[in-house]
Amino acid sequence: MESKSGFYLVLAYLFFEFGRPQELIPGVSAIPFGTGLSVLILLNVIMSGKLNFSRLQTRLWIPLFAVMAIHVPIAVNNYYALMTLKDFLLLFFVYLGIATFINSVERMMILLKLWMGVHGFLAVMGVVKGGVGIGGWMGDENDFCMVMNMAVPFAYFLLMSSTGLAAKLKYLSFLGAFILAAMASLSRGGFMGLVSVGAYCWYRSPKKLNALIVVMVAVIFMVLLAPDKYWDEISSSTSNQTMEVGTGAERLYTWGIGMEMFYANPIIGIGQSNFPWTFDLYQAGRTFNQKSIAGRQAHSAWVTLISELGLAGIVIIGGMLLQCYKDLKFVRTKFAPQESKQKHGQTIRAGNDVQVYLAKAMEGSLIGFIVSGVFISILWYPSMWIMMALIVALRNIADNTRDDLSVAASRLEKMRGTVRPIFDSKSSRPAW
Repeated sequence: MESKSGFYLVLAYLFFEFGRPQELIPGVSAIPFGTGLSVLILLNVIMSGKLNFSRLQTRLWIPLFAVMAIHVPIAVNNYYALMTLKDFLLLFFVYLGIATFINSVERMMILLKLWMGVHGFLAVMGVVKGGVGIGGWMGDENDFCMVMNMAVPFAYFLLMSSTGLAAKLKYLSFLGAFILAAMASLSRGGFMGLVSVGAYCWYRSPKKLNALIVVMVAVIFMVLLAPDKYWDEISSSTSNQTMEVGTGAERLYTWGIGMEMFYANPIIGIGQSNFPWTFDLYQAGRTFNQKSIAGRQAHSAWVTLISELGLAGIVIIGGMLLQCYKDLKFVRTKFAPQESKQKHGQTIRAGNDVQVYLAKAMEGSLIGFIVSGVFISILWYPSMWIMMALIVALRNIADNTRDDLSVAASRLEKMRGTVRPIFDSKSSRPAW
């Protein structure tokens, strides 16, 4: 019988990494829960004998580690390069655990229920705290908004897939909480991510009218509950002041310096987590509004990628994201409902498999990250990498489901071949 310890360890990791109860209890944050759970997960993966590198996303972690390792001795800040490599190695252990132990729809749904519950708690705390997360890497309002954006598609598509009234009300409540928390952050970059998620959810909905009603209710919900300060903040995103001397102009100036870093180091970049430490070298005495802004982040996941890992990082991480899209498309296509067809005068419709909704939710979640990441430095946070692991796990589950159906069909065919007919085909006499 398969041990469930690896599965429970994965759940525990997600609880501590996203829920962050250690930040709420004084003194507990000093305990390295993430490190300990990551190592235990790896040990369980090895002992299970199911370590699998067949997926492209999994194999691409190897060259990613190679590029990051090269930077440890040569980066401007060796310590930050080393610590980011260490953190990503631990994150890879968790990735392997999710890909290995989330091996059925039942386990996936248990994990997602925990994940949704944790994010629901985060949403409530975010509203109470004025738009920021509990702590850790979600302490900034922009990063917190990104997390909420990634949760919205799960609430939406699980709402669409549920049948009972209680379940629908539950997911509708989650959806409202996530949107409210995103608004509480007052994040302009996060707002763009939220809009992209909303557009995607409507686009992927099988019933466009029902989806439009849900989206309109969400918009009305935002209009009624969002304070004037929120809309003032969003409308200021493209104002002349913002784009000429404000945060928009500062962001463009920062991105320009980041591109100069890339042009000077196009192959492997300047090194992971080294953008702030290298900024002043490429600023070369220049200032923004007569002051230096050396030491700041790139304020874009993708400028971070381009400048810190160069073409190597673009190819590796781009390949991972492309394969994630292909895997999700496979699941959506494999388990999508068949077209209505006529048979004996009756209309036959095939029902949607829950895996279709999960694939759509994961795809929407990635889109939320990608668009939010245009304006926020979130590349090295665990959100996207955990979502990649869930996508690999879903593809594995889909393949196992397909294999199980093939085996069942083969067995049925063999049974038909071994059963002798009761009557001879040419007469009404018994075959014996």
